[in-house]
Amino acid sequence: MPRSPATIYVCQNCGSQSRKWLGQCPDCGEWNTLVEERFRPTPAGGGRTAARSAAPTAFRDIESQDDSRSPSGIDEFDRVLGGGIVPGSLVLIGGAPGIGKSTIVIQVAERLSAAGTSVLYVSGEESERQIKMRGERLGLDADTLYVLAETDLAAILSEADRHAPGLLIVDSIQTIFSSQIESAPGSVSQVREVASRLMMFAKQTATPIFITGHVTKEGSIAGPRTLEHIVDTVIYFEGDRHHNHRIIRATKNRFGAANEIGVFEMTASGLVPVGNPSELFLQERPENATGSVVTACMEGTRPVLVEMQALVSGTKFGSGRRMTQGFDQNRASLLIAVLEKRLGFQLAGEDVFLNVAGGFEIDEPAADLGAIAAIASSYRNLQIPRETAVFGEVGLTGEVRGVMQAQARAREAQTLGFKKLILPESNKKGLEKLIGIRVIGVRTLDEMLDEVF
Repeated sequence: MPRSPATIYVCQNCGSQSRKWLGQCPDCGEWNTLVEERFRPTPAGGGRTAARSAAPTAFRDIESQDDSRSPSGIDEFDRVLGGGIVPGSLVLIGGAPGIGKSTIVIQVAERLSAAGTSVLYVSGEESERQIKMRGERLGLDADTLYVLAETDLAAILSEADRHAPGLLIVDSIQTIFSSQIESAPGSVSQVREVASRLMMFAKQTATPIFITGHVTKEGSIAGPRTLEHIVDTVIYFEGDRHHNHRIIRATKNRFGAANEIGVFEMTASGLVPVGNPSELFLQERPENATGSVVTACMEGTRPVLVEMQALVSGTKFGSGRRMTQGFDQNRASLLIAVLEKRLGFQLAGEDVFLNVAGGFEIDEPAADLGAIAAIASSYRNLQIPRETAVFGEVGLTGEVRGVMQAQARAREAQTLGFKKLILPESNKKGLEKLIGIRVIGVRTLDEMLDEVF
């Protein structure tokens, strides 16, 4: 007699399981996130597989796969992947609705099809005709691109096994379901099961698989965090839908450098790669404005120059507000406290707004010096020379500390025509001979402000 399905409650935020319903998840602390899901128990012995005799292989005898990467046809996308598409890899592409996930994967499919690679595009959200309309709007013409509108995982894997494509695209994973689990598509259990089955298929057949996923309000992939542990590479789309540019960032990559970015511009013909992101982020920089400075950041192995803007104005409340866009708010509060304590700035009664122009997000301490220079410029109402760039980490005692890859940052500033570069004294060695740019090393914030103004 078949056993009845088991009922458990699964948190849709963290994936925690409970035998009974709880108002608050005991693991992540979120409220009203436990949802009833039903599992069909595995028959006795049905989940066991016969033991296989497998012998370990010496590391030196394992064949390298570096030469087996396949270029996607889009240089910026290959940079994020670590140099190309690895056979048997599972890549998760996440982003907000409408930001360009489906656009980038269908463009990659078209480039691979033009190179003679067979691509199977599985769509759980759109019909074949809708995909055809989007492809025609983007001007795509692919002879070996096959479209399958299906949401049943078993049917998808059966067709993929029969077709044996060079690339399998699943758009999106929240719409695919497995009949072995009695819960709605997109639930924690379904997303985890579908991802695990796709990973097994990719490893067994050496087929690279791209899956797209929506993000929650907090900016993480909808579903459990374990989904990111299952896949080989996690790529996020960044940027505002109201801006023309899109940033693709690799937050996890088993085959290349993490935190690598690719910059694209959204046009009527799709996503167009941007070869020099620094020029894109600085092309609308205002003339003769206070509170504006250029700082050099590293994104993976790529140096990027961005504009930091600050606005300091008197508050209408008892204490000043601190608001940031593209910069960590807690870090900004710390730097403001350093300005007050070490330099005597009176910012307690001032509203301080800090913004990274162009929708770019900075998460490294090398931008500290740029943030302090922009705040000081707005507070003193003094302009920073347009051809000056700064970078460096700031300590709590007001010292300017060295950062990594200073040479790459300095050469990027030199390439874009900056005449003056202010950086930590410990990073100055070896950069004095740069032609056309004056390199100045500083040890404290006092020295930095003297040089800036």
